[in-house]
Amino acid sequence: MPNDIATLLPKLVARGLMALRQEARMPRLVNRAYEDQPGKQFSTVTIPVPSAVTVQDVVPANTPPSTADTALTEVQLEVDQWKEAPFYLTDKEMTQIDAQENFLPMQASEAIKAIANTLDRAIWAEYVNFYGFAGTPGVTPFATDTSDYTDARRELNEQLAPMDPRYMVINTDAEANALNLRAFQDASFSGSIDGIVNGQINNKLGARWMMSQNAPEHTQGASGTPLIDFGAGYATGVKTVHMDGLTGRPIAGDHFTLAGDTTHYVVTAATALVGTDSDVSFEPALAVAQVDNAAVTFAGSYAVNLLFHPMAIALVTRPFDGADPFALGKFFSLTDPISGIALRLEVTREHKRTRFAYDVLYGIKTVRRELGVVLAG
Repeated sequence: MPNDIATLLPKLVARGLMALRQEARMPRLVNRAYEDQPGKQFSTVTIPVPSAVTVQDVVPANTPPSTADTALTEVQLEVDQWKEAPFYLTDKEMTQIDAQENFLPMQASEAIKAIANTLDRAIWAEYVNFYGFAGTPGVTPFATDTSDYTDARRELNEQLAPMDPRYMVINTDAEANALNLRAFQDASFSGSIDGIVNGQINNKLGARWMMSQNAPEHTQGASGTPLIDFGAGYATGVKTVHMDGLTGRPIAGDHFTLAGDTTHYVVTAATALVGTDSDVSFEPALAVAQVDNAAVTFAGSYAVNLLFHPMAIALVTRPFDGADPFALGKFFSLTDPISGIALRLEVTREHKRTRFAYDVLYGIKTVRRELGVVLAG
């Protein structure tokens, strides 16, 4: 019996989505609200960011008072990432698929896992944009108690993040420590037996907890004994300072503090070293004025765990229908109802074999830096 391609494609996509559900954590946790906006492939999505409003006294008069200007800001998110994971099946393997209802080549599962992990890691990479910081670099959190989490929660509260929903996504080492805590095992403490029975922390202490194997590690770029280098010093509000005494160039995601200031700053960019000097840009704006030769203390390399509100990061995926005017291939598109990822499978014929390629079109952007906190480990 010949292969029925119309039956084969949905089968391969559906099996692929099963793997995608297993691997992709972060796509389900971030802001997906802008995917319903009309747009073309490789288009730009405009995401508005509200500004603060000042309360003023009401003074009755014959004319209304002047209303302060509203400084609306926008974040531009480009749907510019197009990734594929291809594989091929020989004619013999195609026959096996046709003959066995539950047969799925390992290549298909691996292809979907590759795409899912690529998207997951791309969202994780946004951690470099968050200035909120807790924990101790080089020390896995939750070794004895939950204080590292409550410190991160305090930072997120002080940054005025909404209380719900919040997600605490941790790496494998942090989860191993956390699951040993009585606060997460004992039902009398946690209100649930999931920790001890299923190895799942779930909703605890004001956040939904999840483990991710894709949580990254940050290797600090800055080294040396840096100092602020500007004779007049720097006033509050600036976001770039000149540093000297560096032997390594700071990179995005490096965290530091300044003399007399407990605020954590995250490097967003730095110029190439000239000798030991670099202009270092950071977030948030300088909270305490700094004088010349003030000491700069970098936090060090750290494993990344992340406490955040979904509105911190936006993800947009676009359905990508077949653009094949010569009908050389077959296409099947489907949006996964669990993760919401728009996925396409394309099938083309090669010499005595069939090429399959799963692909996805997406864009990712940090929208609200204040809605995330890095919990270092």
